[in-house]
Amino acid sequence: MSSKTSGTTESFVPVKAIINNMIELDNGEKVAGVKISPKNIFIMDESDQFGVIDRLKDFYNTIDFEFWLVIADRPVDISVYIAQLQMQYNNAKDPVIRKLINEDLRKANDFNDDVTDVEFYFLFRDKSPEMIQKKLRLMINGLASAGLASGQANNDDLRSILDNFLNGGQTTEFGTVMA
Repeated sequence: MSSKTSGTTESFVPVKAIINNMIELDNGEKVAGVKISPKNIFIMDESDQFGVIDRLKDFYNTIDFEFWLVIADRPVDISVYIAQLQMQYNNAKDPVIRKLINEDLRKANDFNDDVTDVEFYFLFRDKSPEMIQKKLRLMINGLASAGLASGQANNDDLRSILDNFLNGGQTTEFGTVMA
């Protein structure tokens, strides 16, 4: 029985490879995208919030091609952060500062292993490398005009997105998906 006719996920997901910050599909198309740095607009004053929203509306209206807005959770290891807090606690002389650091340590330890970061992506597909670059520039510049920092999604980002959707958020350890 060939892998193309089996009932495995690999047989129906048209991913050929993840390379050069793109997902190459079996049909020759490539999926690329932009990773958006999160920004909490709710800590801004109301007029600034509406300004960001209005600029995002303008940006959306400039997009004349199919795209997907993807929101993905990525596990975060906070052990380094906890170790740094512990070092600060050990080095602090002032009892008030020690108390504050200790409160942060208790809060961090309460998280256990369920710490995730939310990541935002705009993904699109195209066959032409020139069009992919043009669309990437359009998205990055449009998001910048809305006050959002962004950059091209890299191979690890794309693997994480696939892991999130195909493996319930569990990271695979076998490397790039290949045909």
